[in-house]
Amino acid sequence: MKKYLKTTLCFILCLIIPFSLSNSAYSLSKIGSQGAEVREIQSRLKKWKYYDGKIDGIYGTQTKNAVKKFQKNNNLTVDGVCGKKTLAKMGIYGLSNNSSSSSADQNLIARFITAEARGESYKGQVAVGSVILNRVKHASFPDSVSGVVYQNGAFDCVYNGQINQPTTESAKKAAKDALNGWDPTGGAIYYYNPKTAKSNWIKTRPVVAVIGNHIFCK
Repeated sequence: MKKYLKTTLCFILCLIIPFSLSNSAYSLSKIGSQGAEVREIQSRLKKWKYYDGKIDGIYGTQTKNAVKKFQKNNNLTVDGVCGKKTLAKMGIYGLSNNSSSSSADQNLIARFITAEARGESYKGQVAVGSVILNRVKHASFPDSVSGVVYQNGAFDCVYNGQINQPTTESAKKAAKDALNGWDPTGGAIYYYNPKTAKSNWIKTRPVVAVIGNHIFCK
């Protein structure tokens, strides 16, 4: 009898443990989480008027409360955790807060800054990095850092190979500051150097900041 009970218990545990692990794997963003997915959650909640804090990629109490409001209005479990169902309802798929994803984004932004703004002040370098992140959040552009950087026809540095040159230390720090929420441009999604820009269209865009040799606009 004891042997039968032990076998039955093992069988039940084998069913429960994978199910539990599978569910926990979908609790992707919660209090304490940081990264690209959190920024996307904050951005969408802000657009939908649930959240009025900073889009800083840090899942704090204000973000949790905004998520709970969203969950309540969408007939979801109101726990303040962005698991599989909540993320799907927000239309967020495939983003990650793990260190490898965040590191890849930071490295690519740093390479981009090196190619596009290595002669600019530190603030000017952060500003160029912030444009990439502003595009990620904007409905008119791809929703990932790599998608924005490598968007067809978007940046000359991708086609002339400058994106592949060694990354400077200041660009690495500037990329990190941009990812942490510093945006000296005030939300710009375009920038250009008036001395070298050939496009007349870019010069018609509303200017929001001038930093060093670059004009930033929307």
